[in-house]
Amino acid sequence: MFKTKGRASAAPTGGKTFSSADVSRLSGVSLRQLQWWDEQKVVSPRHEGHKRVYHMEEVVEVSVIAELRRKGFSLQKIRRVLRVVQREMGKHIEQVMSGDGELNLLTDGKTVHLESDRDRIVEHLKAAKQAMFLVAVTDQAKRLTATPRKPVKSEAPAAVKKSKAM
Repeated sequence: MFKTKGRASAAPTGGKTFSSADVSRLSGVSLRQLQWWDEQKVVSPRHEGHKRVYHMEEVVEVSVIAELRRKGFSLQKIRRVLRVVQREMGKHIEQVMSGDGELNLLTDGKTVHLESDRDRIVEHLKAAKQAMFLVAVTDQAKRLTATPRKPVKSEAPAAVKKSKAM
């Protein structure tokens, strides 16, 4: 139902890999959702035994999909967007991860644009006949390389606060 064409035999970018738990934590997507996306060939990580191993491009794809879901996009519209993202991401991921530029995804669910030029983004927004959504792919990618910080006390989950109170 939600299948996309597989990637060409291009080698994944960079050597860093992420486990399903890492991807879930970074993207806010449940482990079950990641499993379903793998089964449906939405985002297909490599398998090492029974473990799923995600490369940088795949984690960025998951983050973009998750962001579009949070914005209310249907899976059908996300499928259209994902085709473009998968086709174009390999061309831009090195640039994004090295900090040499910005990459933004603009979509209304039918048309999809990956742009790094701010003037082009404004042109697309002006020419749009319906609402366009922007996902800052660069920001999604930067979260993957950010050094995790220990949450401050006010950010601790409620369950942890309650258990300490008892």
